[in-house]
Amino acid sequence: MQLEDYFDFLNADDIRIKGHRIGIDLVLEHYLDGYTTEETLAVYPDLSLEKIYATITYYLSDRSKLDAYLLRVRQQREQHYQEWAANPSPLIQRLRAIRTQQNREAVQIE
Repeated sequence: MQLEDYFDFLNADDIRIKGHRIGIDLVLEHYLDGYTTEETLAVYPDLSLEKIYATITYYLSDRSKLDAYLLRVRQQREQHYQEWAANPSPLIQRLRAIRTQQNREAVQIE
C-alpha cells in the first residue's frame, strides 16, 4: 500500500483521510500542537492509529509542501469565519437580539 492510498485528494486544499470526512489538517494540528497519537485517537475515535500514523508520516515525508497546505487551510477557515461574522444568518441575528435584551433586563434588575 502506498502512503497516498490512505487519503482522498478532493482538491489542492482539501485532503481527507480515506473513508472519513476528517481532513488531514485536523490530525496534523493535533500533532503539531504536541498531542500524542493516542490523544488524537481519543478526539477522533473513528480513526485508527494506523491512519493517524499514516497522516503524520505523510506530513513528515514532505513537510514544506504540507506546511504550505496547512497555512492555506487556516487562511481559508479564517476567511470563512470573517465572512460569516460579517453576515450572520437571521437565526444568529435573532439570538444575539435575545441575548442583548436579556442582558438589559438583568442590568435593570440589579
